[in-house]
Amino acid sequence: MTNEIAQQKIGRPLILECHRKIPVKCQNRNRLVPIFLVATVVLTVASLFYLQIDWIKLLSRVPDIGGVFWELGHLDFANMSVIGEAMLETVSIAVLSLLYSLGFGVIFGMLAAKNIFRLPWLSVITQSFFTFLRAVPTPVWVLLMMVCLGMGPEAGVAGLCVHTTAFFTKSFAQSFESISEETVEALEAVGTSRLSIFTNAVLPAAFSQIVAWTGMRLETNFSECAVLGMVGAGGIGFVISRNLQSYEYGTAGTAILLVFVVAYAIERMFVQIKKKI
Repeated sequence: MTNEIAQQKIGRPLILECHRKIPVKCQNRNRLVPIFLVATVVLTVASLFYLQIDWIKLLSRVPDIGGVFWELGHLDFANMSVIGEAMLETVSIAVLSLLYSLGFGVIFGMLAAKNIFRLPWLSVITQSFFTFLRAVPTPVWVLLMMVCLGMGPEAGVAGLCVHTTAFFTKSFAQSFESISEETVEALEAVGTSRLSIFTNAVLPAAFSQIVAWTGMRLETNFSECAVLGMVGAGGIGFVISRNLQSYEYGTAGTAILLVFVVAYAIERMFVQIKKKI
């Protein structure tokens, strides 16, 4: 009986201790969050004043949006052959730019990764150069290539290659650097060359990540091709732009719907490929 009373007395402080609130010591740590939120609000308000948006005019044109989409919904399949050829050209531009950039991305990603050649200056120079290339939007590169190569799919492929290679360089370098350091050091200890370490250990280990990056970039390239065609790079974008300007909304709607279908098919294809790896 005495033991039971003693156990109850000992258990009560433990129960009370369990119900106490745990002090949080990290309340004052993320001080930059309020500053970031306030700066965002200030920049938003300043942008609204600077742009001087006519909200009355904007709201008055909102009903027209529904009218335009209603017209686009009346699909016209009379020019399906032209739309199909343009779509095939768009897919070809996206695939070619992806394949060329994939090879360059692996090479430059190897140079940008810090754990392959272990030359900090080489990694910094490579990353800095391709950061500059990524900072310039894809349409600008395409327009520059159009000045050099003329209007057509060649400019689209070349312009997309520049930005896609820069994207792959950063993405692949991060994938290569995520490989276990112990594996690399073990291979170095037995005298394996840098290139052999990369091809036989780092690259196979990062293969699934490379496939994921490739699938995501193919979707991006396809979407950008649809836009770049509107500036003269060829493809489905040119068909959409031309028909919108001539108020052929039915044909434009069919082309836009086909873009959605192909983009969804590409996304699902790479999901299935990723599951099987």
